[in-house]
Amino acid sequence: MQYPNLFKQGKIGNLTLKNRVVMPPMGTNLAGPEGEVTDQLIEYYEERAKGGTGLIIVEFTCIDNEYGKGFVRQVRLDDDVFIPGIHALAKTVHKYGAKVFVQVHHAGRQSNSSLINGKQSVAPSNIACAAVGEEPRELTTAEVKELVNKFVQSAIRCKQAGIDGVEVHGAHGYLINQFLSPEANLRTDEYGGSFKNRMRFIEEIIVGIREKCGKDYPVTVRLSVDEFIEGGIDLELGKDISRYLETLGVDGLHISCGTYDSMDKIIESPLFEQGWRVYLAEEIKKEVNIPVITVGSIREPQFVENILSEGMADFVTIGRGLIADPEWVNKTMEGREAEIRKCINCLHCIHSVMGNSHVLCSINARAGRELEFKELQHLPSDEKRHVVIVGGGPGGMEAARILTLKGYRVILFEKDNKLGGQLHLVTDPIYRKKMTWHINYLSSEMKRLNIDVRMNSEPTVEEITSFNPYAVFLATGGRPKLPQVEGNDIEHVYTYEDVKLQEKEFTNSKITVVGSGMICHGTTRRLAEAGNEVTYVEIPTKASKRIGAETRLRLLEKLKLVNVNVVTDHKLERILPSSIIVEDLVSGKHSELESEYVIVAMGVEAYNPLEETLRAQMNNVFVLGDAAGYSSLGDATRDGFEKAYFLESIVTQHREEEVTQTV
Repeated sequence: MQYPNLFKQGKIGNLTLKNRVVMPPMGTNLAGPEGEVTDQLIEYYEERAKGGTGLIIVEFTCIDNEYGKGFVRQVRLDDDVFIPGIHALAKTVHKYGAKVFVQVHHAGRQSNSSLINGKQSVAPSNIACAAVGEEPRELTTAEVKELVNKFVQSAIRCKQAGIDGVEVHGAHGYLINQFLSPEANLRTDEYGGSFKNRMRFIEEIIVGIREKCGKDYPVTVRLSVDEFIEGGIDLELGKDISRYLETLGVDGLHISCGTYDSMDKIIESPLFEQGWRVYLAEEIKKEVNIPVITVGSIREPQFVENILSEGMADFVTIGRGLIADPEWVNKTMEGREAEIRKCINCLHCIHSVMGNSHVLCSINARAGRELEFKELQHLPSDEKRHVVIVGGGPGGMEAARILTLKGYRVILFEKDNKLGGQLHLVTDPIYRKKMTWHINYLSSEMKRLNIDVRMNSEPTVEEITSFNPYAVFLATGGRPKLPQVEGNDIEHVYTYEDVKLQEKEFTNSKITVVGSGMICHGTTRRLAEAGNEVTYVEIPTKASKRIGAETRLRLLEKLKLVNVNVVTDHKLERILPSSIIVEDLVSGKHSELESEYVIVAMGVEAYNPLEETLRAQMNNVFVLGDAAGYSSLGDATRDGFEKAYFLESIVTQHREEEVTQTV
């Protein structure tokens, strides 16, 4: 076997796991309005169990809905009424030989009044989390003891529901983490002050679970062994906490880092290297003799194997990687690595749940919608239908993939000499590698499925109709959008494509880049690294709205490191032959920035030259992705997937509408 350590059995306490891959707890918003387990939530976890995962840790589960809620639709286990749902989930996961834990959780000061019906959040001390911005109420000693009991009671319910073990959430700035941290815990009673006192809350929880559930019932703890905030837990204190927890008899440690005030360390943007957090687990493993689980944007099977073979950790979590591809483990085991749809860290899943949607994925349209997309409807074996797709970007290739799996004969035209479309325009070195993973995955699928791909080809309407296709999908993409200001047509105005495709060389020049988003930042840095004097004027775009605040700050810092002059909170007024005029959005003051060249990176506008003529000659013409006015990878993937998946239903509906209109 290629990865002997990855597929070696492992133990957490007395529980044997079939491999070393763990799905960590990740909020989904798939629970019901009262926190109950739903069919969709079960289906979501079933996909990951069916895909070969050894241990699934169910997302953070609320032990106190009155004050401890952390999500709009957070799974609950603070009452016996929730046991049947958890039991159904456990039975489903067990069908595939996977084991399942539940993570018990209280948000503490990282809850907020909007989540808990306008009430004030609670915490060890009345110190606000800066990221939340609401001062919590300090818990009384009696309330702390009651919360200990609530954690224990939730663990008892887990055992009653057939869950294999519990993970106590002591990480990411939540309540237990707050008791452990000298930054958040300024109490003067038995739960604050000394190291021993700060440990008392989690100690009583663990001791209580042991007493009620038995010493053989597995208990792990997730820890932020470095909070990356001033005055908080650092790695040395994290080691002390880990050693102490081992003396309490916990069966394993799930090593993480960060709080809401250092959120980019919890949920990594595309700018973080694969496995950057593994060093934390490696350091803790030197201190304890119980199993250590590591996490941190780990995507590739060989990377996992190296962690295990080098003894850096005992188990490895594949988190967002399992959202992107539930079959990650099975594909690895079966030697189908080229078929793995690797997570690209784009944060689409995070933005979806933070926006009060359920979990979604930019490259896996089924994620969070598994009940909606159960099985593909295949064509009858004797029925061969052609579909023509114009454009080999992510939307076009995703449509080609699904249609081929359904039995269609797909012909895909791509005007360039390579597939991938706008994905090739990402130039950040770390993010580019991840985006290349997705380009390679889709391109590999075209070959695996024997799809007729015709490169360097822009078909005419006559050529398309000559195939007598059942349907045509137009994924012709977009063109760079120009600002609607005076001077946008001056000859020294260029677009990001001119830079990235090297249509124009820029050296030792004074350049202003206008726009925002990942492509804009990559363009700006590339110009600066080529020796140009660059000013970046940040203008909000659709693309920039998909970048989190922490990622934006990291991107701006990277620009400053290569001496880019960064101008924010301004808007572009007009472009002149040797400068641009901008207006300060706060003061209204106008200023002039000298520029030999202006580079515009403000997103794309649809490019769709074929639709009108085609619709005049045939039915079933569909437009995808940028060509339809969308502007993100997630939109293009979803659009291509859905229209291919529901093609027959859409066609039937259109025919019925035409008949109705005729009548």
